[in-house]
Amino acid sequence: MDDKRGTIIVVDDDVGVLKRLERSLRFEGYGDVVLCERAEDAWPVLDSRKALAMILDLMMPGVDGYAMLERMRTERPDVPVIVATAIDDLDAVVRCMKAGAFDYVPKSAETARLVASLEHATMIGRLLDDNKALRDSLLSDSGRSAPFFEHIITRDRRMADIFRYIAAIAISDKPILITGESGTGKELFAAAVHAASGRSGQLVTVNIAGLDDAMFSDTLFGHKRGAFTGADSDRPGLIERAKGGTLFLDEIGDLPQQSQVKLLRLIEQRLYYPLGADLTRSSDALVVAATNRDLEAACDSGQFRQDLYYRLETHRIRLPPLRERLDDIPLLVESFVARASVKFERPEPLVPPELYELLGTYDFPGNVRELESMVYDAVGRASGRNLSLESFKSRVFKENSRPSAARSLAAGIFASLPSLPTLREAADSLVEEALARAGDNQGVAAGLLGISRPALNRRLRQRGDDEC
Repeated sequence: MDDKRGTIIVVDDDVGVLKRLERSLRFEGYGDVVLCERAEDAWPVLDSRKALAMILDLMMPGVDGYAMLERMRTERPDVPVIVATAIDDLDAVVRCMKAGAFDYVPKSAETARLVASLEHATMIGRLLDDNKALRDSLLSDSGRSAPFFEHIITRDRRMADIFRYIAAIAISDKPILITGESGTGKELFAAAVHAASGRSGQLVTVNIAGLDDAMFSDTLFGHKRGAFTGADSDRPGLIERAKGGTLFLDEIGDLPQQSQVKLLRLIEQRLYYPLGADLTRSSDALVVAATNRDLEAACDSGQFRQDLYYRLETHRIRLPPLRERLDDIPLLVESFVARASVKFERPEPLVPPELYELLGTYDFPGNVRELESMVYDAVGRASGRNLSLESFKSRVFKENSRPSAARSLAAGIFASLPSLPTLREAADSLVEEALARAGDNQGVAAGLLGISRPALNRRLRQRGDDEC
């Protein structure tokens, strides 16, 4: 069921027709229906409300439907007009379509035909709204729209593009899928989406990891009294708390198969059953999902439903890993140092420039979350005025990573060479590469090579003597 928030304006001089259409439209879920017996009465409504569509009769006293169509095309082309009239004539159809009508439905047709046309019109209208918002956002100079993104620290151009995209699509009622490696900040971006959406309700988070189907259903949809042993009273689910707001489903890749069917129903029809209930309930919450898993691969293996995946990725936000936005590291470190100093109630230590050269050599498998934990640990250990590099080195230069790295090197580079280099040549090449990666910082280069700084200095002096 699509989002039906907004006004449907029905213009017809027949009061009986107006009442019949009002009942039909409200039954279909359109809560705001305004009835106008004259075409002139529609303009105050158009000026004061967000109109989804207009249903218009042709033959009326005063300003007839044809004149109203012409004026709508000139002044309000954003509102689709469906002509619903007793005149079932090909010439009238052609004239109306030329005048800008979205559709022409004879009153003799089934109500379902009119409802289908109305749903199509509102869907097209929402797509146009989304497209305009995206275009305006992409053309704007500023990708950051405070305060939506104030908690996300970055100066990366791709991140600014993501900000603009979020600002454009957050008003949509369609699901939003956030993907990225663990630690890239998916929760922060979900909060930014909710803030940018302007929704009055809460942001409600459900972590899917570890939930079986029964726990998922009870957590999300709630239950009625007596639904199962121990259900002594009614309990609303988190979807009820998200009314008018945003439902954030974290770790969506872990959702059990049975639960995937229920979530699909919620997204497609906006309907759900509390456990033990006979009647469905509806939800207007925006669904935002996040995962660090490859859902396309999960679909191929049969672990994740393709139809659910396609619904979830209507709008998709891909977060880059920290190793692809290294220019953000100084900003992040400074911010984390300041926060950690407040937490540990101590003066803010100075960050040595070598730290950034050291961190620039690391691939950060844990991304921003890992960097934050590294900084907090270093500030907690700090005893002098400067932030020590030792705790960072213990993470960056992990001894247990060297055997696999060495095997990979031997199997990759050396296996492809027609003849092996000498030990001296191989060692000199490694030293040059380490210095290049470390920005000529010998302490960092020594750490990359797994040797002490004095050992590296001796090797450099020996190489210099040989060259002389």
